[in-house]
Amino acid sequence: MAGGSAPNVDNGNGLASLDLFGEPFVADPFPTLEVLRDSAPVHHDPGTGLWLVSRYDDVRRVLLDPESYLPDNTQKAITCLSVPALRALAKAGFALPPALANNGGPSHAGLRRLVTRFFTTHKVAATAPLIEQCARELLAEAQADIAAGSVYDLSAGYARRLPCRVMMRVLGIEGVSPQRLVAWSDAALELFYGRPRVERQVHLAEQVGDFYRWLMTRFTDGRCVDGLFGALREHRQPNGAALDRKTAVAVCFFVLIAGQSTTAQLISTVLRRAAADPGVWSRLATDDGFGEAWVEEVIRREPPVTTWRRVATRDVHLSGVRIPSGGELLLMLMGTGSDSEVFPDAARLCPHRPNSRRHLSFGVGRHRCPGALMALTEAVVALRMAASLLPDVELAEAEPPPMPGLLSFRAPERVTVRRTARPARPPERHA
Repeated sequence: MAGGSAPNVDNGNGLASLDLFGEPFVADPFPTLEVLRDSAPVHHDPGTGLWLVSRYDDVRRVLLDPESYLPDNTQKAITCLSVPALRALAKAGFALPPALANNGGPSHAGLRRLVTRFFTTHKVAATAPLIEQCARELLAEAQADIAAGSVYDLSAGYARRLPCRVMMRVLGIEGVSPQRLVAWSDAALELFYGRPRVERQVHLAEQVGDFYRWLMTRFTDGRCVDGLFGALREHRQPNGAALDRKTAVAVCFFVLIAGQSTTAQLISTVLRRAAADPGVWSRLATDDGFGEAWVEEVIRREPPVTTWRRVATRDVHLSGVRIPSGGELLLMLMGTGSDSEVFPDAARLCPHRPNSRRHLSFGVGRHRCPGALMALTEAVVALRMAASLLPDVELAEAEPPPMPGLLSFRAPERVTVRRTARPARPPERHA
């Protein structure tokens, strides 16, 4: 290691006790992310064995160099799975060969193009009425409860349900309930990106196995001629061969989770941040341009995907630190959005910030999120509809809500609101 420092030496910065799954970091990662950027921009974490890369320029460099940094480890379980959990996955035939996020090979480009066809600018724009319709239907329950004086959780009742309904329509997904898809996705994220206890691993693995079996059945079902399943069945690889079933199912596994779980997390975050500020909430209902700018700033500061992984294919140097060939990197996407070298006054949510779209929260380069525009659109519409149909609400909890203890995903687990007790006031002006 360059500089002669052992990877786990504290060096007076307090990082020797860093626990990426511990309550202090999960609840509020920003102080630690600042220390990392300032004092240890490339830090070896002994708890996970990962090299934490936290400065904007370094993370961008990694993402734009697919030859030196492969995505092979992006979907590996961060916690060593127990034998019973592995047996449950094996019983389902579970496997995730290189497909999208974990694919650094020649087949990636074609598969990415296939998925991106569902999220073109034209198709996303055409989906806006569907998003509004689904949002209105889901918010009817919230309106009734809040009018009756009840506290309502916008995360559970709205943010977590809306993206799945929209995704199923956009991708032509049938034969399963939205609730089941959400539950399967939650199980997969916890199993592969969390630190579940051994006894819980088996339950999660069984859920993931059920999800995998369902995907395999749907792909092999000749009735699915349209939508994502049909497109994958018709897809041809660079050598002209049809796509094998396991790779096709791996594509579906990733898209169906990313297409609704991360968007739901984004919506929960933007709802909570907006509901905490009466000026923002009231302005969102009438100023469409403000909604886009607000969501973009929240994504910069608090993205739903907080980290992503890579593997070094050779000895590399980042910020003067040598990472050996085979070293596994954890790119601190959330930290890059607060890098003051790129975003002055980064802790402040500043709608219409001149360079807010320079954030790396959706990635950059060949692995940039293909559904980024859809996620943005859903979040903006969801936020505008909530502010319009629930104009007189406020957060019911002053304390920060619990966050899931996941390596790469973050969002409030609750966004509870109630009818406001404060007098109406004109909207505040935000820069």
